[in-house]
Amino acid sequence: MNKSHKETISIRFISTAFIILAIAIFKPFGLDAERWQTFLHLLGLFVLGLFSCFITEVILRHIVRMPRSYDRGINYIISRNLRFQFINTLLVALLICLYRHFVMSSLVESNRLSLSNYIETLAIIAFLSFAIGLYWRFKFRNKYLAMELEELRQLNKELKEMQEPRLQELTLTGSTNESVTLQISHLLYIEAVGNYVKVNHLHDGQVRSDMLRTTMKQMEETLQDYPMIVRCHRAFLVNLGQVEQIVSHSGSTQLLIRQCHESLPVSRSNMAQVKAAIASTRCGK
Repeated sequence: MNKSHKETISIRFISTAFIILAIAIFKPFGLDAERWQTFLHLLGLFVLGLFSCFITEVILRHIVRMPRSYDRGINYIISRNLRFQFINTLLVALLICLYRHFVMSSLVESNRLSLSNYIETLAIIAFLSFAIGLYWRFKFRNKYLAMELEELRQLNKELKEMQEPRLQELTLTGSTNESVTLQISHLLYIEAVGNYVKVNHLHDGQVRSDMLRTTMKQMEETLQDYPMIVRCHRAFLVNLGQVEQIVSHSGSTQLLIRQCHESLPVSRSNMAQVKAAIASTRCGK
């Protein structure tokens, strides 16, 4: 069992225990009339709560198609947990109603299965679920924001350790007669603009932009032999040798370009590629 699975089990166990503790304190559903049997009923409800968590995980993974992943960022984790809460609250309220009907109704007549009982149970579980959800949301946000900041710190450290690119001249051409000749180390970034690409590079110490009629895919294929040039977004190719810093702003990752002080977005799907390129270029592979 890996660390993430252990953490998931621990979270579900603590959440269920919190709800059962609250039920033990306030004794709804006629539990105060059961006396010593209350402990057995609380144990039964605890098992139902854990079972409901397991079923909800299966629903999220295989039906909603949201597997548990710690690599997709804090927003994905929070979004998944909100869906988990919604599904699990409905399910656990139903299971408790069935338990009240089949196990507890012989002693407490009001536990018979009915719509009003389900609404009552749902209201109680929803309130408790909301309370424990606030706790986990705060804890997850702090934890994963700290992890992201540490990851960015490490990436920026590796960025500074990247090898200096060798001076090498390159000519980029479009589908017509236009072309751009530049030192590969002088390339800043390439941006998709409709049917054209804008090549932003240094020329005589100044930032210059040239338009070529071509596609980003063709540019990516042309530059595939240069590991420091990588796709960071569907609309941008960037020279990591010209990136001053990687920053996180409002939940998104951006690359600050050294010479022009522009910031380029990094899409989540391209983040792994950027990390691999930094590691590869830094090690001189």
